Amino acid sequence: MTTRTAAATARATVYGYPRQGPHRELKKAVEGYWKGRVTADALRAASADLRRANWRELADAGIGEVPTGDFSYYDHVLDTTVMVGAIPERHRAAVDADALDGYFAMARGTQDVAPLEMTKWFDTNYHYLVPELGPGTVFTAESSKQVAEFEEARALGLTGRPVLVGPVTYLLLAKPAPGVAPDFDPLTLLDRLLPVYAEVLADLRAAGAEWVQLDEPALVQDRTPADLNAAERAYRELGALTDRPKLLVASYFDRLGDALPVLAKAPVDGLALDFTEAAAGNLEALASVGGLPGKRLVAGVVNGRNIWVNDLEKSLSTLGTLLGLAERVDVAASCSLLHVPLDTGLERDIEPQILRWLAFARQKTAEIVTLARGLARGTHTISTQLAANRADLASRSGSPITRDPAVRARTGAVTDADARRSQPYAERAAAQRAALRLPLLPTTTIGSFPQTGELRAARADLRAGRIDGAGYEERIRAEIREVISFQEKTGIDVLVHGEPERNDMVQYFAEQLTGYLATQHGWVQSYGTRYVRPPILAGDISRPEPMTVRWTTYAQSLTGRPVKGMLTGPVTMLAWSFVRDDQPLGDTARQVALALRDEVDDLEAAGTPVIQVDEPALRETLPLRAADHPAYLAWATESFRLTTSGVRPDTQIHTHMCYAEFGDIVQAIDDLDADVISLEAARSHMQVARELATHGYPREAGPGVYDIHSPRVPGAEEAAALLRKGLDAIPADRLWVNPDCGLKTRGWPETRASLENLVAAATTVRAEIGTNTA
Repeated sequence: MTTRTAAATARATVYGYPRQGPHRELKKAVEGYWKGRVTADALRAASADLRRANWRELADAGIGEVPTGDFSYYDHVLDTTVMVGAIPERHRAAVDADALDGYFAMARGTQDVAPLEMTKWFDTNYHYLVPELGPGTVFTAESSKQVAEFEEARALGLTGRPVLVGPVTYLLLAKPAPGVAPDFDPLTLLDRLLPVYAEVLADLRAAGAEWVQLDEPALVQDRTPADLNAAERAYRELGALTDRPKLLVASYFDRLGDALPVLAKAPVDGLALDFTEAAAGNLEALASVGGLPGKRLVAGVVNGRNIWVNDLEKSLSTLGTLLGLAERVDVAASCSLLHVPLDTGLERDIEPQILRWLAFARQKTAEIVTLARGLARGTHTISTQLAANRADLASRSGSPITRDPAVRARTGAVTDADARRSQPYAERAAAQRAALRLPLLPTTTIGSFPQTGELRAARADLRAGRIDGAGYEERIRAEIREVISFQEKTGIDVLVHGEPERNDMVQYFAEQLTGYLATQHGWVQSYGTRYVRPPILAGDISRPEPMTVRWTTYAQSLTGRPVKGMLTGPVTMLAWSFVRDDQPLGDTARQVALALRDEVDDLEAAGTPVIQVDEPALRETLPLRAADHPAYLAWATESFRLTTSGVRPDTQIHTHMCYAEFGDIVQAIDDLDADVISLEAARSHMQVARELATHGYPREAGPGVYDIHSPRVPGAEEAAALLRKGLDAIPADRLWVNPDCGLKTRGWPETRASLENLVAAATTVRAEIGTNTA
């Protein structure tokens, strides 16, 4: 092997690409199908058009090997469940009757059948459908999707590389199916699963695939010896197959650690590794195991999760070091580009000076191609691009947009006492019960109510000038009146104003804080057809004026019941934004916390008795390695307390989290010192309530009894049954009754029915425990 050979053969590639299309065509097609306006054939045709457009775009940009199989109607882990035939028994009839409708039933549920559980994909805001497995699971190969999409690319004259979720990651992401012992380990099914992967690989080889990518991101987490032994066995057996394509095992999001020597020694043909700062240590670790002699290395040197331009010279230096460690070095992003928007060229409202600092999927693709060309042909061939890149980086680092001396002085003056409530919880709880006078098992919602077509039309009318500000605000007030009236009639105890004025729980605040930038077309998939536009955190953060007070006080003026003020917490403001990479995250979190603290103080001064500061991203931002947890949790919990600790004892502070593995952060939840926490629990069957009880959580909690990510309406008895499970873990005087999450994505008919059933369930269970007063 020579470095010259490795450089001369360098190619540009990506692991995956945004699915939605430039105008979210996939979302429109899928939702049209759900509503009966789009036929199955039309949905398939629209999807094929999007795939072809993506591949042609990548090929035209200079990508030598395009990914196939990464496209999904809903979720790539669910696609893997279909590929290996692990259909839950309750969905089997639907899948057998109609594969497409059965697929969506697994994702969304039906009125009679619950969907698969949904949770976050590692430390991203992408959600996947959790496989349900048990000792009786029978795997069968169904490779038609993977083969068909590879053949589509081949028909265009392109070199495709099918991308599959690897067998070890698939099993490590799975959970025991309902009715299976909770200590069942899905990894024990590996020997049963590997022959199915072998069959899929053989099918892809027969279709002409030279390489197949097997994604194993679970191996960047702390893994047990049994996990590592499973990885060694999986790739020893798959590598020993004679009828297979070449195997490229990919990892991303963090360093591989103990799994790196396992994969380096495995009889596979290449590894794809993350070499960005998020995975610091992979380069040294790869050198320490002797590199990958005779193998291919795909080097992820362009950050696939953030939107700042790459430092091309720094990446070229990394690539130059890697040349001596593999037979061939190719260039890629650190992970699938699924996690960034499509194209900065669609943006019209961002200043050109700032736009040059940004790189979305198309721009990252160009960076990858530039780096591959420089690696293969010499830096003199990309001198123009290198000069432009240096100027872009200098423009950002020297811009006054990024630094506000007043903000930095304020954050520097923060003391430990600023992040502590004035009284312990027991004293606060007594004061709050006296002030609020709530019943036992109080009912509430998480915050948002349905964002109707009328509300979206009102925002569009305002932007287009068809109505003025006064007309828009009257529409918002009318919606708030309807939401308050409905909640009063339904019997909900602690009300919300419904957030009709908010386009997104992060973007709404970002647009009112200094230091943030908003995009018009920066859509990123969160789950299924739910796309968000993460704002861009470019500079220091402050709050020029109140953001929520007038709408909350207006809602409170309509009712004698308490109305919650609703804010998004500092960690979530970071996690669901594209954050700056030029200072520590903890410093940025403290800036956001102080801006939100001003809002909390103003809400309290305006008479708001309950204030909810949502932190659904606290768990998803948890580093993937346990060694990195303490530092993160220290600044994350401090930033929440800094936001909320300035209030009086009788002001009740709530927080909310959803769709994550809460067991990993129960102590951190406790450390937030919120008076009440609401959490997702419906799909996970009250697991979090048991985790809180095991920890000895001392404050109030509302594990959700209504899964809002499904269109099905849970019956009153179903909600009551979940509530009873909650009572098995949490005492009645500390248990709240609420949905899993906000209701923004639901329609009014299902919302009305579900909340009426939720209140009926609370009433029933109150009667069962013998009282309806606190």
